Amino acid sequence: MSQALETGIIVSISADGKLELPPELQAQLEPFARYEVFMANNEIVLRKIPKSSAWLALSARIESEGDDLEQPSLTEITEIVKETRRLRRTTTE
Repeated sequence: MSQALETGIIVSISADGKLELPPELQAQLEPFARYEVFMANNEIVLRKIPKSSAWLALSARIESEGDDLEQPSLTEITEIVKETRRLRRTTTE
């Protein structure tokens, strides 16, 4: 990734409300990366979201919820699938 810019660049908002970043700024953005955009002290801040943060947040949420006591066992799921397949065969014949 290229070095960060040391000086500001003037950009304008188009008539349809879009902000176009100049190529020298776009070159510093990682393709397919996700960025958080927010206003802070009359400034627009663009901050890259680490790829793992969404996964970590989801994992923490799942962990905090604990085990699902109503989740069927693998044996129960297998029986449900077998029964569904059996019913499909009888309705198509």
